Amino acid sequence: MGKVKTPHDEMSFLDHLETLRWHLIRATLAILIAGIIAFLAKSFIFDVLLFGPRNADFWTYDILCRISNFVGVDGGFCFDEMPFRIQSRTMGGQFSAHIWVALTAGFIIAFPYVIYEFWRFVAPAMKENEKRNAKGFIFISSILFFLGVLFGYYVVTPLSINFLGKYQVSADVFNDFDLASYISLVRASVIASGLLFELPIIIYFLTKVGVVTPQFLRKYRKYALVIILIVSAIITPPDIVSQIIVAIPVLILYEVSIFISRIVYRKEEKELRASKALTKK
Repeated sequence: MGKVKTPHDEMSFLDHLETLRWHLIRATLAILIAGIIAFLAKSFIFDVLLFGPRNADFWTYDILCRISNFVGVDGGFCFDEMPFRIQSRTMGGQFSAHIWVALTAGFIIAFPYVIYEFWRFVAPAMKENEKRNAKGFIFISSILFFLGVLFGYYVVTPLSINFLGKYQVSADVFNDFDLASYISLVRASVIASGLLFELPIIIYFLTKVGVVTPQFLRKYRKYALVIILIVSAIITPPDIVSQIIVAIPVLILYEVSIFISRIVYRKEEKELRASKALTKK
């Protein structure tokens, strides 16, 4: 018997674009709704979350200060106050910052639904066994993203603020950072880390479509190490300790990605052998 055509099979290219458009609209609406909630929670978003890493009693500084004291090394994490101020130098600077921060928070909050809409778009083109194997896609990708966001907020952001906030070319130059610059640093650290933690998911799909193999990932591990160190240098301040702290979890994610790729590759090979066996019969 021939394959029964589904409505998805009969859709034209323009129909697919129309379907994609509605998925994007729903995802955007979810971000906007979450963004409105974040906009209304201004005090918590700014005073607690956004400006938290510039306070001396921030959790990360406290932990690193204790570790520094324990090992007898002065890492610059024990201090009473950050030597810089945050200012807004334009009339609409604070309002504009409020809107963009709310939208960023909306994207982070609505990320599981955004992934869900993406899944709804690609799922009809997948086979039934592929759908079953990828049931945990939304949950796992969301967990990885939120772990990356937490890593960016509690590790990358304070390390960057601690280094750049204290750095001076001369004692005559005082650091007065613009609000937009400060927010940009926090946003880049958090979002970049969140997306970086999606590496296992990306490797999973690249292995499924045959772009990469576990052998390829193992063969070029040393090159991946160099790339990871470069990425760590880009998203962290230029000191070795910070780069190592960021590089370690990324290296772990890379090894996890190799493990996932191996599982997917073996399953694909098993299905291919089974398919060839049926064909011979």
